[in-house]
Amino acid sequence: MFRYRFSRFLRGFARGVYLGVGLLVCAVLLAYSAPQPQGILATLGHVTADYAFDYVTWEINAVAAKLDAELFGAHPYLDEIQRAQVVRDYLKLVYDIHQLEIQINAIYADPKIADPAAAAASLRAERDALRDRQRQWQKLAESIIEGQIASALRDEGLAALGQVLPPVAMHFTELPNILVISPRDRIETEYTQGLIPGLPVDLQEQLEAAVDAELDMSSLIVPLGGMALYPSMVIETGWFYAAFEVSAHEWGHHWFFFFPNGFSYFGPYPESLAINETTVSIFGKEVADKVVRRFYPDWAAQLPPLPWLVEPAPPDPAAPPPAFDYGAAMHETRVTVDALLEAGKIAEAEAYMEARRRLFVANGYNIRKLNQAYFAFYGGYQAEPGGPAGEDPIGPAIREIRRLAPTLQDFMWRMNGVVTLADLEAALAQARAAWGD
Repeated sequence: MFRYRFSRFLRGFARGVYLGVGLLVCAVLLAYSAPQPQGILATLGHVTADYAFDYVTWEINAVAAKLDAELFGAHPYLDEIQRAQVVRDYLKLVYDIHQLEIQINAIYADPKIADPAAAAASLRAERDALRDRQRQWQKLAESIIEGQIASALRDEGLAALGQVLPPVAMHFTELPNILVISPRDRIETEYTQGLIPGLPVDLQEQLEAAVDAELDMSSLIVPLGGMALYPSMVIETGWFYAAFEVSAHEWGHHWFFFFPNGFSYFGPYPESLAINETTVSIFGKEVADKVVRRFYPDWAAQLPPLPWLVEPAPPDPAAPPPAFDYGAAMHETRVTVDALLEAGKIAEAEAYMEARRRLFVANGYNIRKLNQAYFAFYGGYQAEPGGPAGEDPIGPAIREIRRLAPTLQDFMWRMNGVVTLADLEAALAQARAAWGD
């Protein structure tokens, strides 16, 4: 027993070292990795200062939670079946909490209810009781999910001497909103800033309007599903696939941090961000797929397809066209906007985007704002064909490299040095030569 406890202490100490380094790295990254024009920073200072997200406090609390779970958690004493059941129960708790919150919000939004506080009292009490249970089980559920993802990574050869480095570390949390700023004359992420969670829509609109007016740029506040601090921020979700996919996605960022692909994320090449995000998006989805099939096989039928692993099927001319094809419509929108901006027609591009936004809303896609910042952010995630990336060649090239790569490990090692579009073209040529038919 003493040997076991001492061994566990050593593992906890090692995890603590990594978390301490992670805290230092995060602080450095937040301060220096994306130096911005001082004019933007000065202008934003008085606009968003009251709403800036406190990363340092979050990181300190998350590190403390991870150390406590490593040193005193119960996960080493559970077998595989018990661990899976804990995760199932935890995700069901979160799902039930979210359902109760939907009911509570509906009561407060109903003008026919004179006293919403009284009407929602029992629901709020039930929600609060579930929240208490969630807090009791969260650390254990996180430790189990980390271990399951690490097992999948080891199976894929992404470990050294049996150890996944850096160790998988994630924390369910309410995520900050991100303010994205793009120039108006082109689509490019010029600046991002974390803002506190839960900003009401009217305040988001006010902040965006102030930024747009003072900087003559395009801005948008967007929600996040995860963020690659260490431990990573992962959205509170009751959907099993999202819990594993976001956690694995953020670990992909952690792994790439030690290679050019990762430490060039905020570098001088605007395409680096899209290359990195698209790669880890593919990676995260595949790891989640493997975790579910291994530990939760009864959920496997609900897994989304991984289209990059098969040759794209030619369109069926006999198939009736969809009533509204979101991917095709968004692709057409991005291509048209790029052409208008390249021709210097900024006002025409912005009027066109607003008209297209109304088209999407009319067809059930509730897009609050469609502008240059929207495409700068969402166009960087190109794991799926079509959509806001337009004619950007990054997504198709990375998907083809993954389709050609014999294993996920081969894919990650092929991509770890890819920083620029020229690097990507060379990597694709190498993949075709090494793994093509």
